Amino acid sequence: MKRIVAAVTVLTACLLWIACNNSSDKTQESKEQRRINISVDETFKPVIQEQIKVFESSFPESKINVQYKSEADCFRDLQNDSTRMILVARGLNEQESKFFQNRLTYIPGYDALAYDAIAVVVNKSSNDTVFTMEQLSSYLKGGTQKQIVLDGKNATSTVRYLLDSVLRGSSFGKNVTAAESSEGVINFVANNDKAIGMVGISWIGDDTNPKQQEYLKKVKLAFLECKPCGEGAFYKPNQVTVSQGRYPLYRGLYYILKENTGGLGSDFMGFMKYERGQLIFKRSGLVPGKMGLDKRTTQISESE
Repeated sequence: MKRIVAAVTVLTACLLWIACNNSSDKTQESKEQRRINISVDETFKPVIQEQIKVFESSFPESKINVQYKSEADCFRDLQNDSTRMILVARGLNEQESKFFQNRLTYIPGYDALAYDAIAVVVNKSSNDTVFTMEQLSSYLKGGTQKQIVLDGKNATSTVRYLLDSVLRGSSFGKNVTAAESSEGVINFVANNDKAIGMVGISWIGDDTNPKQQEYLKKVKLAFLECKPCGEGAFYKPNQVTVSQGRYPLYRGLYYILKENTGGLGSDFMGFMKYERGQLIFKRSGLVPGKMGLDKRTTQISESE
């Protein structure tokens, strides 16, 4: 009998120890699952900072470790096991899709969450605020004494977009210079009356953000030509002109998610994809890509 009691006692202790260890492992696993690393194109920094702030306040057990980098660096990070998601200005190309198919046996999911504009900004004292696309192309090739300042000279999404969509194979002129960041572009233009800068609209499009309103006291938004709209049609970047295709320099904000099963990356993507996240994009001056959030005024008459 004593041997049986001893055996039962030892067995019970072993089961309790296993249960405790399993519980500890699950708790640790859960904690690890609620922490992810993401890389974000620096041009989208203000709006993604707001997305993360609201998401983490709604789900305090979740932590998103974010680094803001050039577009090329974000894509390099995506090849690392530690980076779960990137937020950039394009999806995967065919070569990249094949790479991940071979390495992971699946292609990371991607889609546009919103649409952004590249704003052309000039000094407050400048009278040169209206540009045709031919003028803009000429300026970027060096056909002006003005300095053109970008958020880098290579590897950024703004640089890639201008080379692909405006210069179409031509190179930048010697008058094109690089700032260290999008904020640096704004400050450079604010301090140089002959400078023209190009910056993502999320840096200056949020009319509820005091810092961005201060930026607009230093620089002016330029008008760009809308060729399909007819002669003499020029528009500033905003949600209406981007959504209607009147402002020519627009692009998508894409998520690329390297997560084949549900997890924190999928949760954060879903947050940005649906109402609350889409409202944050709208408030920040971008065009929501997944939900129509236009306000409509209606009148309701009460019948007697």
